[in-house]
Amino acid sequence: MTKADVANKITERTGLSRKEAMDAMEVFLRCIKNALKEGEKVSLVGFGTFYVKQKNSRNGRNPRTGEKIQIPSKQVATFKPGKAFREVVNGG
Repeated sequence: MTKADVANKITERTGLSRKEAMDAMEVFLRCIKNALKEGEKVSLVGFGTFYVKQKNSRNGRNPRTGEKIQIPSKQVATFKPGKAFREVVNGG
């Protein structure tokens, strides 16, 4: 499912125009991105939590040459589904 598909579902269920539905979705996604950028958690009850996780630097290996390389530390966005979300996905 793409953003366009979600926007179409929003349009069908709310009566908003397609442009308004896309704008609403863009605002929603921007809010999540900005909160994560600021280091905040985003908790949506019944759905799940988005948060930023720090991954430490580690040693790696170039698959072509076999040369050892240092993989730098980085921050990654993570999603932990809520209980209700897991139950729906697992057919409960």
